[in-house]
Amino acid sequence: MNDHLNIGAVIFPKLDQTDFTGPFAVLSRLPDAVFHVLGKEKKPIRDFRGLLLTPELALEEAPPLDVLVVPGGPGQETLMGDEAVLGFLRRQAAGARYVFSVCTGALLLGAAGLLQGVRATTHWASFHLLPYFGAVPVDVRVVVDGKMVSAAGVTAGLDGALRLAALLRGDAAAQRIQLNIQYAPEPPFDSGTPATAPAAILAAEREAYRALTEQRRVTARRVAAGLKVTPPD
Repeated sequence: MNDHLNIGAVIFPKLDQTDFTGPFAVLSRLPDAVFHVLGKEKKPIRDFRGLLLTPELALEEAPPLDVLVVPGGPGQETLMGDEAVLGFLRRQAAGARYVFSVCTGALLLGAAGLLQGVRATTHWASFHLLPYFGAVPVDVRVVVDGKMVSAAGVTAGLDGALRLAALLRGDAAAQRIQLNIQYAPEPPFDSGTPATAPAAILAAEREAYRALTEQRRVTARRVAAGLKVTPPD
């Protein structure tokens, strides 16, 4: 478990930076590992809230990756038909030890044809779309199915990254990282899932996501046709 690791995350305009920076905080601390920040181009991008991020390597410059990290966010929708990105995901996933999606990064893996028959999770607002890609939805915070690891929405990327750290370097290494970043969450409200959020809060968030969720459904139906997957509606 001490062999060198190449870890790489694909970042893109309008991603949710926490989907990337959460796993980065964990996986960049793994012993004998290098974390590569990858993009279609080596120029600064902004996440959907305006944070500026810069890829260090273009996709074609990436080495073979042991761990491929795919974040999500509203910008994921633009990439659902981008063959340069989807082809990269397929090629890297073929040789990777683990492929790790966070939030709606799972939809990108689905568009690449990598989730057929795979148990997976994603953000609650897009969870119902997983069957369009042939995935088996599992409503938990982190799902490990062979080499495929998926985390639910945004902050679940920290949980998933710690699970992945344990798979790669053992429980003690993962626990040391957890202590190093003092990851011991104590949220002030029990409003982090649709099951626990107050009804009015959930309704407001569903309305806020409505247009994007509908667009994602339309895209998912198109992808399902290409994958020859029977859509659930």
